[in-house]
Amino acid sequence: MVSVGTIIWLSSELMFFAALFAAYYTIRAVSPALWAQDTAHLNVPFASVNTTILVLSSLTCQLGVFAAERGQVSRRGSIFNVRLWGLREWFVLTYLMGAVFIGGQATEYASLVQEGITIPHDAYGTMFYLTTGFHGIHVSGGLVAFLFVLGGTFITNKFTHEQAVRAIVVSYYWHFVDVVWIGLFATIYLIQ
Repeated sequence: MVSVGTIIWLSSELMFFAALFAAYYTIRAVSPALWAQDTAHLNVPFASVNTTILVLSSLTCQLGVFAAERGQVSRRGSIFNVRLWGLREWFVLTYLMGAVFIGGQATEYASLVQEGITIPHDAYGTMFYLTTGFHGIHVSGGLVAFLFVLGGTFITNKFTHEQAVRAIVVSYYWHFVDVVWIGLFATIYLIQ
């Protein structure tokens, strides 16, 4: 039931992001010259690296889920032997990669603000910060969820089925956030 509820909730989140995409494309269609002018300020190589980090975090998250499905909460050997990692190690790595992504977004925001692109500056700034900002809030929510899953593994003495289900549900959310970012990245950075 938890998985089904999560999928239904993520469907509502998909509608929210669909509305943001629709607003972005509508405002862009009305003022293409503004978009051409402001997208020149984007650092596409930096955003590409940041995107790669987020997409790879989906892989590490899924490896953590596979460990949870095996009932392996922690590593069974050296920390340098990733084949023996458990849920904790994979989720900590995923958390760190997500935190690096958020840090990259903050760095990009600071750079754009210095160049004069802000929310009240124009429609482009408004849509850029609205779409990427809401995504960043969702990524931050995912990071909090990882902390809850990880904390739960330390509180109990035995790794339970319910904890494995929590890890799986958090992975659904994380994969959703990654797929949304791929769409945003393509829309904002590649289709200029």
